[in-house]
Amino acid sequence: MENAVSVRELVLETSNLEVYSGMQYLDERMVTTEDISRPGLELTGYFDYYPEERIQLFGMTEISYGNKMSKEDRKKIMERLCGKDTPCFVVSRYLVVPAEMKEAADEHHIPILRSKLPTTRVSAKLTDYLSGRLAPKKSLHGVLMDIYGLGVLITGDSGVGKSETALDLIKRGHRLIADDRVEVHQQDEQTLVGEAPKILRHLLEIRGVGIIDVMNLFGAGAVRAKTDISLIIHLENWEKDKQFDRLGNGEQKELIFDVEIPKISIPVKVGRNMAIIIEAAAMNYRAKTMGYDATKAFERNLNALIDENSKQKK
Repeated sequence: MENAVSVRELVLETSNLEVYSGMQYLDERMVTTEDISRPGLELTGYFDYYPEERIQLFGMTEISYGNKMSKEDRKKIMERLCGKDTPCFVVSRYLVVPAEMKEAADEHHIPILRSKLPTTRVSAKLTDYLSGRLAPKKSLHGVLMDIYGLGVLITGDSGVGKSETALDLIKRGHRLIADDRVEVHQQDEQTLVGEAPKILRHLLEIRGVGIIDVMNLFGAGAVRAKTDISLIIHLENWEKDKQFDRLGNGEQKELIFDVEIPKISIPVKVGRNMAIIIEAAAMNYRAKTMGYDATKAFERNLNALIDENSKQKK
């Protein structure tokens, strides 16, 4: 099922959960939304709007309220909480699972998970994990690097030298996230996250050499699983008549999903050290985000010089 995560994946890929019951149902139950439900109103009997497709999270409040109910009422409520699309129940703080919950969950083939974490922490971790797994993904052609802690997506036509430049950057101490194909998803309104497809993880293709395993050759410090994409650097073959930005005041943006990412186009020509140029571009972009813009400093100096010359002529 597309845009769905099995409860088994949820348990295996989030370290804070353990299976209390229903191990045999982990594969058949699917999570389809990142929203988490804390069924407080439902415990009072209000089911006019019950989001049964969500993970049902029980914390101290829900368990304490349930414990004050009679066994008969508790059993009825737990039965109603077991919807046909309910993926699982999660109980935080290692609280005691009500017997009626286990009985109803077993009957309807719904797993029960537990965590030692506080309820708000469990909710935050589940939402963070599911937002990444269930978000729409886009596959982009390029190389994603971590350069001085900045996620830089290097794009360009096939054969322009993206992978070779990435190899040079790795040798200079930067980290590879993905080569050739970059899986991108939108984490929130301002953040894109990129990672490599599993089959290409830690691998780099160099024409004439073949595929190399970056982690094996350069160590664990040369790779990273994923990173936020902060900057796009587009490599273009040099053309004599084409105009390229020389002052750095030509703002470019590229829209990916709903997020605009700053973009810099750099011409590729024999003799240019692209790795050093990309390093400088990344550092210059970081300086801009911290409030220093070399282009504006140049413009101020130029205007001051013009004013000074004007005064001398008078």
